[in-house]
Amino acid sequence: TNLYCRSKNENRQLIGRTRHDWNRTWHTANPDLTQCFQNTVLVWLPCLYLWMCAPIYLIYLRSHDHGYICMSHLNKAKTAVGLLLWIICWSDVFYSFWERSHGTSVPALVHHVSPTLLGLTMLLATLVIQYERMKGVQSSGVMLMYWLLALLCATVAFRSKIFQALDQVSLNPAQLNYIWINRVQNKPYGYLCLFCTSEAFFIVPLDLNASLSSLPASTRMMVTGYKRPLEDKDLWSLNSEDRSQRVVPQLVTEQKMVYSPKRVTHTEGKEGRAVEESEILIVKTSQKTKEPSLFWALCLTFGPYFLISCLYKIIQDVLMFVGPEILRLLICFVNDSSAPSWQGYFYTALLFICTCVQSLILQKYFHVCFVSGMRLRTAIIGAVYRKALVISSAARRTSTVGEIVNLMSVDAQRFMDLITYINMIWSAPLQVALALYFLWQNLGPSVLAGVAVMVLMVPINAVIAMKTKTYQVAQMKSKDNRIKLMNEMLNGIKVLKLYAWELAFKDKVSEIRESELRVLKKAAYLGAVSTFTWICAPFLVALSTFSVFVLIDEHNVLDAQKAFVSLALFNILRFPLNMLPMVISSMVQASVSLKRLRVFLSHEELQEDSVEHKAVAGSTHSISIVDGVFSWSRAEPPALSRLNVCIPEGSLVAVVGHVGSGKSSLLSALLGEMEKLEGSVAVKGSVAYVSQQAWIQNSTLKDNILFGQERREAWYQRVVEACALQPDLEILPAGDETEIGEKGVNLSGGQKQRVSLARAVYCDRAVYLLDDPLSAVDAHVGKHIFDQVIGPQGLLKDKTRVLVTHGLSYLPQADLILVLVEGQITEMGSYQHVVATQGAFAEFLRTYAAVEQTDNNIYLNIYFTMFVCFFAPCVSSSPGVSSVSKLPQTAEENKVLSKKAKDPEVGKLMEADKASTGQVKLSVFWAYLKAIGVLLSCISLLLFIGHHMASLFSNYWLSLWTDDPVVNGTQPDRMMRLGVYGALGLSQGVAVFGYSLSTSIGGILASRCLHQSMLYDVLRSPMSFFERTPSGNLVNRFAKEMDTIDSVIPSIIKMFMGSMLNVLGACVIILIATPLLAIIIPVLGLLYFFVQRFYVASSRQLKRLESVSRSPIYTHFNETLLGTSVIRAFGEQERFIRESDQRVDHNQKAYYPSIVANRWLAVRLEFVGNCIVSFAALFAVIARESLSPGIMGLSISYALQLTASLTWLVRMSSDVETNIVAVERVKEYSDTEKEAEWKHEPSSLPPGWPTDGCIDIRGLGLRYRHDLDLAIRNITININKGEKVGIVGRTGAGKSSLMLGLFRIIEAAEGHIFIDGVDIAQLGLHELRSRITIIPQDPVLFSGSLRMNLDPFDSYSDEAVWRALEYSHLKSFVSGLPNKLNHECSEGGENLSVGQRQLLCLARALLRKTKILVLDEATAAVDMETDNLIQSTIRSQFEDCTVLTIAHRLNTIMDYTRVLVLDKGEMAEFDSPSNLIAQRGAFYKMAKDAGLV
Repeated sequence: TNLYCRSKNENRQLIGRTRHDWNRTWHTANPDLTQCFQNTVLVWLPCLYLWMCAPIYLIYLRSHDHGYICMSHLNKAKTAVGLLLWIICWSDVFYSFWERSHGTSVPALVHHVSPTLLGLTMLLATLVIQYERMKGVQSSGVMLMYWLLALLCATVAFRSKIFQALDQVSLNPAQLNYIWINRVQNKPYGYLCLFCTSEAFFIVPLDLNASLSSLPASTRMMVTGYKRPLEDKDLWSLNSEDRSQRVVPQLVTEQKMVYSPKRVTHTEGKEGRAVEESEILIVKTSQKTKEPSLFWALCLTFGPYFLISCLYKIIQDVLMFVGPEILRLLICFVNDSSAPSWQGYFYTALLFICTCVQSLILQKYFHVCFVSGMRLRTAIIGAVYRKALVISSAARRTSTVGEIVNLMSVDAQRFMDLITYINMIWSAPLQVALALYFLWQNLGPSVLAGVAVMVLMVPINAVIAMKTKTYQVAQMKSKDNRIKLMNEMLNGIKVLKLYAWELAFKDKVSEIRESELRVLKKAAYLGAVSTFTWICAPFLVALSTFSVFVLIDEHNVLDAQKAFVSLALFNILRFPLNMLPMVISSMVQASVSLKRLRVFLSHEELQEDSVEHKAVAGSTHSISIVDGVFSWSRAEPPALSRLNVCIPEGSLVAVVGHVGSGKSSLLSALLGEMEKLEGSVAVKGSVAYVSQQAWIQNSTLKDNILFGQERREAWYQRVVEACALQPDLEILPAGDETEIGEKGVNLSGGQKQRVSLARAVYCDRAVYLLDDPLSAVDAHVGKHIFDQVIGPQGLLKDKTRVLVTHGLSYLPQADLILVLVEGQITEMGSYQHVVATQGAFAEFLRTYAAVEQTDNNIYLNIYFTMFVCFFAPCVSSSPGVSSVSKLPQTAEENKVLSKKAKDPEVGKLMEADKASTGQVKLSVFWAYLKAIGVLLSCISLLLFIGHHMASLFSNYWLSLWTDDPVVNGTQPDRMMRLGVYGALGLSQGVAVFGYSLSTSIGGILASRCLHQSMLYDVLRSPMSFFERTPSGNLVNRFAKEMDTIDSVIPSIIKMFMGSMLNVLGACVIILIATPLLAIIIPVLGLLYFFVQRFYVASSRQLKRLESVSRSPIYTHFNETLLGTSVIRAFGEQERFIRESDQRVDHNQKAYYPSIVANRWLAVRLEFVGNCIVSFAALFAVIARESLSPGIMGLSISYALQLTASLTWLVRMSSDVETNIVAVERVKEYSDTEKEAEWKHEPSSLPPGWPTDGCIDIRGLGLRYRHDLDLAIRNITININKGEKVGIVGRTGAGKSSLMLGLFRIIEAAEGHIFIDGVDIAQLGLHELRSRITIIPQDPVLFSGSLRMNLDPFDSYSDEAVWRALEYSHLKSFVSGLPNKLNHECSEGGENLSVGQRQLLCLARALLRKTKILVLDEATAAVDMETDNLIQSTIRSQFEDCTVLTIAHRLNTIMDYTRVLVLDKGEMAEFDSPSNLIAQRGAFYKMAKDAGLV
């Protein structure tokens, strides 16, 4: 290059110049670069950069069009400056040619080449600026880097040329002027103009990352968050590549291995595509034996983007070792008094630049990791949700709701956490290898002693990791069981309260929780050992290395350079060694989660081809089953066998049979919900399905009916009227805009069933499968619905209808009747045909037909007037429903009502999970400390301080050692120094072990305490609380928030304390070494504090918003799991998937800004930290005369750690605040309203109360909420000992409300209830509820044994339980089960039919045998024969008891002592049935409707 740079005359002087050039650059007080270097490298470097980047960047711009930006003044200025620079470069070229022709010496070739290259580059830069504008790019990192490089290179040349110009005073004025204007001044100024006008300059120093390119937006958000708590509207919308619709399909469809049902069902190839698929499958069968790998699917989906982070990590790892190297040079500089002082400043500047670049690269790395983690979580939740919609019934029973919710919440989170640190698996060994290489350079073979210590640590931690894994699995299992049980308790909370079973279930949950905490405690002991080994590892490595170094040769002197460069390297070693066990345990947890996910995602799916939906040419049959054999799973015996049915289009088919005969199973088989073992099923056209237990969404009534269809007003009105919903709409607070609570809590059973039916009718399908929809409604409403909807004249008259029914009055109108007995069709044909065959059906009919004769003619005339008169304004069990005191009679009132119905706010019921705002209150921290125990907290704190004091003193001792004078090539006191150094290390170890153990144990104590109090608070809450609070919120508290308190908070507190004491220690040491820094540290400290408060305000609120938006994901998922069969039947899977995706995206929308906020914080904090390092170095350079190398080494090695410690401190302090929110949310329920006391001590009740069962109700009034009207008013009745009283009334007359008042589920607003002369308001709730018995409307069972479901307190003997089963007609069924009383009921009792569940509820009542029995429409779900059995049992077994029955079927109460008729919440009539019929009042009309008179 030198030859190329110089003219012929100069070449002769080249020899001997090299040494001179180096002296000119380094060994001088006024350094400069050689002319040759300036003219080539400094000019070519920016040019080369732009020419290399431009092609790639232009291709990128061409494919990413962001619109068009009009020419602004800024653009014009940039273009003008670019062109001006281009002109200057060309004038440079012309000047060198002019010089060549006029001058005596010939300029070197470089004087032509460099300006030409620069000119072309300037032209390219100007063109790129314009192309960017045309493609809608405001600013770009590529151009910014170019201008920055050009400015830096030009500045060096600028400085050099000023000195040259000052030397060349001999030139004539014109030449001097040209050189000054053209060569010296213009280019740097031009670069500076362009550098500053590039808008990217205002965004970030380097456009290194997408996260930083959004900094103006993030800064805006931070400012907003500091001024006021952030809200949803302040969040940015999610990037399209992070949304579920982009992310989930990549995993689910592109990596088909995720969905892997364990069998292949493509057998027939009727169409070309199917044949191809089956051929492919046949070819691949040999490879298919291996189960597809979820791990590889995840890698292939998210690997490519994630790999970018590996590149950043390598650069960052290498830059990490620049600090110790510069420290070595600085110590050399301090030791060498002849070194020019500018070198010290140069090292300081170099240190600052390197640390800043390292910071930026590291933040980019984290951003990529966090975004990858976020996408991974989105994909897992999406995959689990999609799988849950296609899973088979048998597989569904193996995974409970709790487990599947955990897959979404806990397991997906585990992956997210792991992604951030997974690179440490290869990065940690790389960092260790580099550290050891530099240590070897520094200390030689002594390092091997340190390596030996590290190698010893590995097997210890491997053993700990293996044990941790087993504990992890055990803990997850306990957690699943606990969440499953909590889920069931919340679903059946009403039953728990009615039976006073809260304590039994509280004990069950506590038992599972204790086993979970035992595992956590063992894991805590292991964790303490692990922390001890890893925190002490770097010290042990240093101790062993220094010991060996000074002991192997007495002439080995431990000076400052060796000690502190080694110490800085040991500190670097500390990070990978500390991280490795954390990463390993994270990987262990993730592998457990991966296995759980794989098992779930590879569950068997429903056979898609089990039901054919293709129309067979020429066939008039709508449904046909040929030789059908079906079972719920392949392992079980068939539930339906030898089915042969052909149903013509448009016919009405009635399916009848006893409880458990397989009626609902037949409909499931037609829906494809069962395993088809043999035969074929064909259903022509689309299907609608009404399930036996209505599935209602937590949405408005209108949305429940429309179910995703567009609203057709006229059809909607017809459907609502036909399904008898019009009067309901009039009394609901906001009409059809009223929000319905979870599982329809604010609707009565009949209303739920009618809404469910209206949904099916509105959807207008070809085939209707109706699973006993008329059982839950009153007889007259049932008649209306049958006539208007199902029957031959109804809305569905042209459709094919399969109706499962227990109502005999509907059978004559059916075209075909199927009689099912034990899963087989025993009789089939028209009504006349089945009756004529004189089989079992005809016998059954003769017995029960007498009670169900209906007078059709009168019915239709009086129906509507009856309906309006009797339809009460208060919906039973309806806390969200306000009641109108009377139905509107006048036009004005009608107007008011219609106005009211249009205001959807009135109909709001569910309370969304609210994010609390502002700073976390100190009371929350205090509550957590109290939960740990104040004494234990103080001990932990003392141990923390002890550890850090020992650590500081050991390093200070080391600096004193290095400053020891060297006598005859050795340090005389080295043995004493080494001994004290070792002792200080030992004391550190003891303190570490102590505080690690005490914080972990403290965390477990706090966990136990907080969980117990939350469980108690939730169970003590009144029913209205559960109706308002979505179960997802409560499950979220018990799952996610408790998980945070269990495992996250203790470790975060540990790290927070550690980093805080590290920072304080480092500041003390730096101040001792360089007192001048006392001026800077307070300023930077204030800046730190401000940035931290600024950040925490937003971060905390973002965490809350994220937490709040998480609950709806689980609530929606819970709802979906309960209604999968309905969703599948209607083919609405896509819509529900979209809804779930939308909720996940909404949650990630709050999570993404918190990632950016973290990067925002880190960039600023690390910059401030880098300033501290630079100032420490700078002041050390200034005061080098007075500083000993030992103290300076100590100071800078601590300063190098300070950046990381400070960033970590702010991160941890905000993490402590954001995670302590979990404690705040768990404590939240301690402040909500509570029920009355469960028990009064001492009890004032006489023993055996109630002995008679007399009920005296005086002036009773009830309201559901204090802001609503009375639902029941002015009821005064007296019920004598042993009376049987029926309670009747139209839907919503207040029948169930009266029962709730008797059990004090709702407290009386006025009046009193006396039982055997005792005012029930004075009793404890359990004292009352455990002494009266109810058989509720919805039969609720819990997962567990049959015996547990009958007697959770284990208070009765087996004989008593068997006797109760015998009287409830279940003995033969239970005896036939393999495990008898220990038969496991699945979640919600799904492996029993609804009728069998109802009989189990009867068995519960028989077991308790109290003096008062309440039946709440208890026989609605059973057939006539079972109903008769129940009634006869009640008559015989409860003969001397007082029985209150809410009845739909009037024939069941016709022989009762008295009947209470309710109307609009008031008593209409109360007398014996015969007297009431004689009076010809309301009861007479109802009896007439039911055909009983």
